[in-house]
Amino acid sequence: MSGYDRRRRQRTRAIPHARPPSRTGPIDRSADRRRQRTAAPPRRRWRLSAGPLADLFLSARFFRLGLGVVVLFVCGAFWPPALWAARAAAFAFAAATFADVLLLWATRSGGLQGTRELDDKLSMGDENEIRLTVRNLYRTRIVAHVLDEAPVQFQHRHAGTPVALAARGHEGDRRSVTYSLRPTERGAYGFGYLLLYAQTRLGLVLRRFRAAEPAEAAVYPSIQQMRRYAFLAESNRLEEAGLKRVRRVGQTLEFDQVRSYVPGDDRRTINWKATARRGLAHGGAGAALLVNQYEEERAQPVIAAVDMGRTMRSPFDGLTLLDHAINSSLVLLNTALIKGDRAGLLTFDHEVRTILPPARGRTQLSRILESLYRQSPSFRDPSYEALYAAVRGRLKRRGLVLLFTNFDTRAGMERQLPYLSRIAKQHRLVVVFSENTGIRELTTAPAESLEGVYVKSTAQALAMEKREIARALERRGIGALLTSPEALTVDTVNRYLQIKARGAF
Repeated sequence: MSGYDRRRRQRTRAIPHARPPSRTGPIDRSADRRRQRTAAPPRRRWRLSAGPLADLFLSARFFRLGLGVVVLFVCGAFWPPALWAARAAAFAFAAATFADVLLLWATRSGGLQGTRELDDKLSMGDENEIRLTVRNLYRTRIVAHVLDEAPVQFQHRHAGTPVALAARGHEGDRRSVTYSLRPTERGAYGFGYLLLYAQTRLGLVLRRFRAAEPAEAAVYPSIQQMRRYAFLAESNRLEEAGLKRVRRVGQTLEFDQVRSYVPGDDRRTINWKATARRGLAHGGAGAALLVNQYEEERAQPVIAAVDMGRTMRSPFDGLTLLDHAINSSLVLLNTALIKGDRAGLLTFDHEVRTILPPARGRTQLSRILESLYRQSPSFRDPSYEALYAAVRGRLKRRGLVLLFTNFDTRAGMERQLPYLSRIAKQHRLVVVFSENTGIRELTTAPAESLEGVYVKSTAQALAMEKREIARALERRGIGALLTSPEALTVDTVNRYLQIKARGAF
């Protein structure tokens, strides 16, 4: 046999068989089942992330005291009498830690409970209050560290608010904590768990409780601002929000009904004859004043047209110009509904996105709110040709159209002027655009160098161009409202009330 054959036979013998050799006769499966039943169960591994230790946390006091014990042991290595003190301190430290753990975990009825109270709809650009309530179920005094997992959009980071709670059944076993969030973007915001960390007087360890379940809240346009203006409009107190009292000029009012006098009514509308007749009917005593209520012209279309193009993405006070325009549109349309007019909405960028024909009622306000909630800015230039086609085709009856946009240069405005002039022939058009707050700050800042003089001169030229745009629109018979983002709502509602008082729709 050659050497090659011997090496080949040795390699073949070294290869294990892939299957056991065949057995003759029937196969006994019962023995395999007995071996499986008697096989040892898999060994379980203890994990710190499971079980009761998953909610155990060590406090800063624990580490400080532990460091002190270690320092005593180090001193005992050089000075033997300190070793006895180190051992006593270590024993006392271990006993205190064990007692602290027993206080937090040994009682079945003990624990912390908590709730989170917030609105389903948060208000964009406003401070929204979140209320947290904590209750102590332990039979001893507890310090609860309250940590609410706020939505990631806020980047809200804090170590928890400590709240001292009395024992269960005593006064002070329930406390509330409030904090506020100011969202700057519309959309859905997800809240996590409400985490409560219980700490006894020893303060060595903490036990975690998950109180409130994760929840979701939607951020809508400024609902708080809308409600504030609605309350003032219904009570005839809009002057408190900075709105001007407008005198009706050249408008005749028709008598509607006689009603009881309420604070804020014009005393000149008191109906003394009806009041006297009512006094006689009641025996001449305790008669309330009656006033005449007049009906003004109502049910006029008021449309807010919002530009969603790239020029509306400029930031101001954490919000974009589009967000300020959306908040102002909501307040304006709600005020129009309160005044008895019909409110409508139109949004556009390179094409028309949304058209809500003018209508009245609470359902119309809900549709407007939901439509504004779903709007998002675009990076494209707006198409005023598409806006004109939509206004001409869908808005047949003459009404007031307030166009929220932003013109940076006069040349850009003049390119869109033919379409704006055609809309102004069919409706009462008011173009609402904002001044550049950064340029305004440069114009008011003192120039301390030659470069500062050039910068200030350029800023003044740009601010002058904005005012020229407003004057050019007025010369074409188009209403213009140049305002700042912070005063956008007040100035827009003021202009609407002035036009309505004059009957100049």
